[in-house]
Amino acid sequence: MSKKPELSLHTRAMKYLVRREHSRAELHAKLQRYATPDDNVDNVLDDLAARGWLSDFRAAEQLVRLRRKRFGMQRIAYELRQKGIGEDLINDALPQMRDTELEAARSIWQRKFGIVPEDAKEIAKQVRFMQSRGFMTDVIFRVLRGVGDGG
Repeated sequence: MSKKPELSLHTRAMKYLVRREHSRAELHAKLQRYATPDDNVDNVLDDLAARGWLSDFRAAEQLVRLRRKRFGMQRIAYELRQKGIGEDLINDALPQMRDTELEAARSIWQRKFGIVPEDAKEIAKQVRFMQSRGFMTDVIFRVLRGVGDGG
């Protein structure tokens, strides 16, 4: 039985990018596992970026879009940092997330709880849940108090 030929780093990178957007740092870490001493992962990534197939901006945009319905700004910013997205791109994404933060928090709170807490224990439970989702305390309490309800 013949052995399967090893995939080139370029081919391997393309397979990852077909599935979803990756940051440069994320793709570098994945490819590094398969690189031989003769391989230059940075050259492969430079080529992919030059062709427009690798973009930290698109990777950040995709993560924000996918996570926005389930998580708050702090959690999303943390995930972007974990994926190696630069602070400048994270800072560019924060204003648009800030604009929808209250709306996202209300939606998540409504799906999970839907009723205003009646005692300190229930308030603490709801606050902890919302904090674990990455929402800031001021936003959480605005949701719990119903401040700014438009309807």
